[in-house]
Amino acid sequence: MSGERIKGILLQEAYITRRSLEVIVDLFYTSAITVVAFGFVSRFLVGVTNPHTGSYLILGLLLWEVIRVNQYSLSVGSLWNIWSHNLSNMFVAPLSVTEYIVAHMLSALLKTLVTFCGICMIAAWGFHFDVLQMGVANLMLFFANLTVFAWSVGLVLLGVIFQIGPRIQALAWGTVFLFQPLTAAFFPLSALPPAVRAVAYALPPTFVFEAARGALGVPGTNWLYVGIAAAENVVYFALAASAFAWMLARSRASGRLARAEG
Repeated sequence: MSGERIKGILLQEAYITRRSLEVIVDLFYTSAITVVAFGFVSRFLVGVTNPHTGSYLILGLLLWEVIRVNQYSLSVGSLWNIWSHNLSNMFVAPLSVTEYIVAHMLSALLKTLVTFCGICMIAAWGFHFDVLQMGVANLMLFFANLTVFAWSVGLVLLGVIFQIGPRIQALAWGTVFLFQPLTAAFFPLSALPPAVRAVAYALPPTFVFEAARGALGVPGTNWLYVGIAAAENVVYFALAASAFAWMLARSRASGRLARAEG
């Protein structure tokens, strides 16, 4: 694996992001506006019910953006190369698929960090919610778990796009939102029906959101939930990487990868 080749992909991502209004709107503007909208909702809820209810809502929103931005950046980063008919050219150079994916993961992580810091400042300044009240260690553990889950989803979606083509590119935007209600991002897990709750337990973000809500009221780290989320993430990431490799091999063998740019 070459650090120079990974650096090249990161530079391409930086140029695309800097000159693309679509990326700026989809990542930074959308996140900022969503925080403002939910911030006002949480302010209302704080005034009429349990003070923690509003905090749960804005906390869930902030952490959810870690998943959304990471997954969006990983999946849509390759779509830019497909749209510009540049995907095949990327691999003319001695660039491996692993280097290509690692570079996009790092790019997604950097974009997520910038976006997350920005919306956390909006939440602190505009709505008096300090995400650091959970503790720095907790925040780092939650961020890492949510990032790995987002990468797993992004890898599978990227494989599907390579396999089928850009006609299903809408999956890059919409699929991750299927997990939003299932992971109880904005409300306690107990609010879900028992049958849905069983599905929620199979998803790593569920334990992250539950542990995060618990950390608002009781200082300390819920190592059980963090450990379960990490263990599930290891399994899902391994499965996602295997699925991506399988779909990539099939798309290459069938010629679909080359035709994806057409």
